[in-house]
Amino acid sequence: MSTSAHLSATFSLYVGRRFLLSCGVILFALAGVILLVEFVELVRRFNLKHGVAITVLLQMALLKLPHLIQKVVPLGVLFGGMHTFWRLTRSHELVVARAAGISVWQFLLPAIVIAALIGGFLITVFNPVASVMLSRQIQIKEKVINRPSSLLSVSKSGLWLRQSDDQGQSVIHASRVTQDDMHLKDVIIFRFQKDSVFVGRVDAAEARLEDGYWYLSDAVLTAPGKPAQFKAEHRVKTDWTLSKIQDSFANPAAMSFWDLPGFIAVLENAGFSATRHRLYWHSLLAMPILLCAMVLIASSFSLRLARRGGVAIYIGSGVLFGFLLFSLSDVVFTLGMSASLPVPLAAWTPAGFSMLLGLAIILHLEDG
Repeated sequence: MSTSAHLSATFSLYVGRRFLLSCGVILFALAGVILLVEFVELVRRFNLKHGVAITVLLQMALLKLPHLIQKVVPLGVLFGGMHTFWRLTRSHELVVARAAGISVWQFLLPAIVIAALIGGFLITVFNPVASVMLSRQIQIKEKVINRPSSLLSVSKSGLWLRQSDDQGQSVIHASRVTQDDMHLKDVIIFRFQKDSVFVGRVDAAEARLEDGYWYLSDAVLTAPGKPAQFKAEHRVKTDWTLSKIQDSFANPAAMSFWDLPGFIAVLENAGFSATRHRLYWHSLLAMPILLCAMVLIASSFSLRLARRGGVAIYIGSGVLFGFLLFSLSDVVFTLGMSASLPVPLAAWTPAGFSMLLGLAIILHLEDG
């Protein structure tokens, strides 16, 4: 091995270790701040209003923490990269390495590889754990505010709904749904009294959600000890609305990266839009690219710092870019949710934009 290659490998290991340490420290600090803010917010909402025990609120905050950490990992990598390259610049180690023949891409490679590995670990290992913990936090929250768990579920057999009225409960099953006008196909309604005693069943070709009731056509009503009764039109009271049904689907963040494709297929087969879940899944897939882009952005600020000075200006610019990236993500995700942009384009735009911007700045500074 040549002296130059040995120097490059040694320096790469050194930069990688410094980068990983900086990211870890910054993410730990961000996690502490997030936990404190989340706990204070839970105390304000539930301890002061509902008298929930502090220990329960602390448990809720800790269970939600991994989900919130996922959101700030790009910031942690950006600030970690800025800190690493700033320290190398301030101590003139970067200048010496460049003078020794190490190119900008050589000292960036270890940080880029580590960022990609962090992204891969985040979506394949960390995300499933965070989704389980968030799901548990949601269950505790629903119990705290005395709100029942989701009364709607979608499976390969179709849609299941549960509703209550002054006469008892109903369990509704439909093989397929037309979401635009909320038409249920091949409907079965099981009726129960308040003491969970079965009192009847309604079979219908279809049901349409109206204001305050289900409108059933070609319905057959059966009850224990009574002959079946056919009705061309039948109404069943309900408190469901289209927006309530859409909001009752599982939060995509509470589902594992590995489980989302199957759930998306089930939703779409049942006739529902899975845009929110597909957008979240694609944003997870884009995470490694986004983290690599954060390394490029961080290094571009450090190169400008080395050549032109102005520590506060360029560090402030890096921080500003981080928050602008979050704003851009919110905008394109909103456009994706509204179908103004294709879901893959909306999910991959922040990563792609950041990557192209970082590459353009570095190429301009190095070769321009």
